[in-house]
Amino acid sequence: MALLLRTLTRQGASLSKPHYSALYRHAAPMGTTAKDEMNKFWAKNARLNRPMSPHISIYQWSVPMVMSITHRGTGVGLSGAISAFAVAALVLPGNYPYYLDLIHSLSVGSYLIGLTKFGIAFPVSYHTYNGIRHLCWDIGKGFKIPEVYRSGYTVIGLSILTSIALAML
Repeated sequence: MALLLRTLTRQGASLSKPHYSALYRHAAPMGTTAKDEMNKFWAKNARLNRPMSPHISIYQWSVPMVMSITHRGTGVGLSGAISAFAVAALVLPGNYPYYLDLIHSLSVGSYLIGLTKFGIAFPVSYHTYNGIRHLCWDIGKGFKIPEVYRSGYTVIGLSILTSIALAML
């Protein structure tokens, strides 16, 4: 429908109702290309000294913003790690006890093993708790700003405590 109306406008046809004409005031004239329109757009933005796009340097960092970025990052990281382990299980020779013995033979310290366990447990627990927080939002709970911050700090605290507990096993 939009394509039909745009074509009619370019051909010079107009609609009888005056409030419709405002919709087509910005239609590109016949004979211009998308490249020409983009060049005019960027030239106008450069002339007005506008940034290319909103950049993270102009935003004030907040807990919900950082948590959103971290939630996406842990989701991508967990997905990639699970995929890599699955491919490794299919491709690598040997079985699980072989690789477990290999890790034990490296003689790494207990602190490094605990740190590794924490590094594995934190993304899982954070993504899980933050996912539960998002499910609460899906049912319409916790949208007020103090509740958003409170639930955010709760997710961070529970994630750290759960990760420490799992790393101590």
